[in-house]
Amino acid sequence: MSDRSTGTDRTDTAPATGLAGKRALVTGAASGIGAAVARRLADAGAEVVAVDRAAAKVEALAAEIGAEALVVDLDDAEAAADLGDRADIVVNNAGMQHVAPVHEFPAEIFSSMLRVMVESPFRIVRAALPGMYSRGWGRIINISSVHGKRASPYKSAYVTAKHAIEGLSKSIALEGAAYGVTSNCLCPGFVRTPLVERQVAEQARLHRVPEAQVVEDVLLSRTPVKRLVEPDEVAALAIWLCGPGTASISGASFSIDGGWTAN
Repeated sequence: MSDRSTGTDRTDTAPATGLAGKRALVTGAASGIGAAVARRLADAGAEVVAVDRAAAKVEALAAEIGAEALVVDLDDAEAAADLGDRADIVVNNAGMQHVAPVHEFPAEIFSSMLRVMVESPFRIVRAALPGMYSRGWGRIINISSVHGKRASPYKSAYVTAKHAIEGLSKSIALEGAAYGVTSNCLCPGFVRTPLVERQVAEQARLHRVPEAQVVEDVLLSRTPVKRLVEPDEVAALAIWLCGPGTASISGASFSIDGGWTAN
């Protein structure tokens, strides 16, 4: 950690060639970004704990990469409370979406989305930080979204949750700085995940147009780079933040949105 008396930087103690000996917790790991991150962490030598409520999928992923699978529904914040224990790396990725105007948005779904995407990540990090502090190293990576920087209509709960995780991440960065713990957000645009692919298929069926047209005309209408972000692109940045030379990168929000927020 940083020596308070001399200012000497002692934070970057991660292995230069990999993450062997590091315990990494990834939520929402059954598919999409979470699965891509879990695979990359395992390839780098980390001991991966893959968390998801989709039992069959997360167990299959764990068997594939040699990880530990935990079947947990993060809508139960109490169930999340001890997940971060002994973690050196936490990747808060689990999320959900519901689309409705504010005046019609179901209050119980709004609350559920905030539990999954804000309260449970808080509880996971709360459990992880004491160990990270004592070991003098830790990486918190919060999968935010372009909606952590920009709003969209009909997505009030998602936008609220992503703005909240941005604020939480920055607070963690400030508190963890003296202990070798960094905290950052990754902010992708539309990613080629099962959730997005289902939305594309539904829109194409409803409007009787090709799926490629839905992607370009609807999802990517505000994005200069006319393609979906691939999960592994997000995973690559997450792994880089766990590697050497990143001790001073904290409290940041990295856009991976094809230029959306440059507009």
